[in-house]
Amino acid sequence: MSVAGRLVDSVTAPDWLLTPVTERDRERRRILALCLPFAVLAVVAGAYPLAEVARISVSTETYESVGFTLAAYETLFTDPYYRGVAVNTLWFAAGTTVTAVGLAVPLAHALEKYDLPASDLLVTLVSFPISLPGIVAAFMVLVLVGNSGLVTSVVAAFSTAGPLDVAFGTTTRGLFLAYLYSMIPRATLILRGAYAEVDDCPEEAAQSLGATPFQTFRYVTLPAIRPAITGALVLTFRTALAIFGTLLVIQSLVVWTLQISRELGPGYNLRVAGAMAVAYFVFAFAFTALALRYTEAEVGL
Repeated sequence: MSVAGRLVDSVTAPDWLLTPVTERDRERRRILALCLPFAVLAVVAGAYPLAEVARISVSTETYESVGFTLAAYETLFTDPYYRGVAVNTLWFAAGTTVTAVGLAVPLAHALEKYDLPASDLLVTLVSFPISLPGIVAAFMVLVLVGNSGLVTSVVAAFSTAGPLDVAFGTTTRGLFLAYLYSMIPRATLILRGAYAEVDDCPEEAAQSLGATPFQTFRYVTLPAIRPAITGALVLTFRTALAIFGTLLVIQSLVVWTLQISRELGPGYNLRVAGAMAVAYFVFAFAFTALALRYTEAEVGL
């Protein structure tokens, strides 16, 4: 009998799974049945590809997973170019995250706390960029502030500067704007959920005692939504790390995902690309785990 056959014979289903007796047993079986499709998907589409990528990253051959070497990881840690790419990734993701969440807080506050005209339309417009791929967001930035963009042309027409002096769509600032276009709606939707659960009574009591709107927000509303802000920071930061389509159009800054794509291009440095993918996964997983461990963010891995 093969090893797999002996392993299957050695595994026996627990009694609570085959013949549940108590309601607790039946509940555990229902939970298992509900989670089983995702568990299969996670193994087939997540765990196995990741394990294969990790195997490729330590292979001694380029086109075959054989042997063991840490040369690709040594390259990532010792080559100044790759360290620069890592630094670019971190500061750019952190900067866009803080800015996106900072703009999403007053936006969510306005949408939830005030009776705005056509509020449903406003919510739709705010959340619409989520459905757009990053390539489209980058293209829209170029249409607005590119060399011949609408905003570029208008500003140049009312100033003494030429269009090329005003345009910034293909620069790091343009990339920053394209990132915000995708990240602000995500942060806003998270914060709107938190605002919907905030009890209005303490805010009304504070205002009746003479607190200004800013004091009410600072001492009453902000503590209530602080866990949601932390969660928005965590999720938005992970989004910033994963954005790739935008970088295909505006390649003004080389970050981790763009460099992985370049490693898979001409030259085909598959082992370094695998090592970069593994490093990305480890960092994102550790960051999220630490955020969940030391904050009150209600987000998942």
